This record gives sequence, structure tokens and C-alpha cells, in this order.
Amino acid sequence: MENDYAISLPPLVLDSAAARAKAVLEQARAQVGFIPNMYANMANSPGLLETYLAGYRAFRAASGLTPAEQETVFLTISRENGCPYCVAAHSTLADTASKVPTAVTDAIRDDAEIPDARLAALAAFTRAMVATRGHPSREDGEAFVAAGYTERQVLEIVLAVAVKTLSNYSNHLFHTVTDPRFARRRWNAPADAGR
Repeated sequence: MENDYAISLPPLVLDSAAARAKAVLEQARAQVGFIPNMYANMANSPGLLETYLAGYRAFRAASGLTPAEQETVFLTISRENGCPYCVAAHSTLADTASKVPTAVTDAIRDDAEIPDARLAALAAFTRAMVATRGHPSREDGEAFVAAGYTERQVLEIVLAVAVKTLSNYSNHLFHTVTDPRFARRRWNAPADAGR
């Protein structure tokens, strides 16, 4: 789903950012090693970027999910929300840091069958959470738990949805340009994404 409204605020850079925005950009750089275009845009609302970074860090540190499972969740949410920037970024992280098989990330990106039963169950439940706005069916929840996940991890999916909603919606509003380091995994949202 393409929007024709775009926020005209410029991306912020460390040299000229106000004190609070500069502090959160420095935190972002320390957390990921560079300042992604998404963060430079989100820093126009320091509270938005602070909340995103805190939630992202909490999900990564304490979700009880493996790095590959975390990436599956973030990539699934971003695909469902139709966010080209985050799909490219999480596909790259899946390839390089989380070591998710490319067949899995390609399946998520293409809305195809995922060739790993456990990750497929995780993606299906995550999709259900996004599509139903937090009202999954009993069958969705039972399938998630039957795949070996816990009810506490249902709440971790809620955290991930919140975090990705912050970034996905911000990217929609800014029409964020994909960073060069994510360009190899660039993705164009199909007509059914984000609906």
C-alpha cells in the first residue's frame, strides 16, 4: 500500500542535531555501528527513536527467541506492514548476523511457504497478530504453542509488533531511502502488503 503523504522534516545528522536528538543518535550509532537513514528520520522525535531503541534492545535481549527466530518475527511484521526499508534491513541482518537460511527469508518476503516448520509456525502466528490487530484465533495460539513456543512469547510478539509499527509507520511517512548496506536485499512491497 503506497501513501502519497510524506513528512518533509529533514534527516538529522550528529553535527547539527539538537542536544536530545544528538544523544539518541549517538545511542543509535553505538547500538548498531552506524546511523541508518531510518534513525536519522525518527530522531526528529527523540522520544520516538528512544522508544524504538529501548523496545528493540529489550526484544533482542530477553524474548527467549533465537536470533533467527527474532529476525523471522521482525521480517514477517515488516512484510505484513509493507515496509520496503525494514524488509531490506531485516533480510540483510538475517543473512549476515542471524544466519537465517535465505530460503526462509525469501519465503517470508514472497509470502510463500517457509521451509522450516518451527519458523513457519512463528511467522504464521506473527502474521495473525498483525492481521487481526492482536486478536488471534484460538487455533492460531494453539498452533504457536504446539510448535514449542510459550504464552510468554506471545507477549514478546506484541513487543516486536509495537517496535516494528514505530519503524514501519515512520518509514512509510518519510518514504525512507534504503541504506546502501541493505540495498542488495532491496524489496518492493507487492499490492497485497500492508492491507
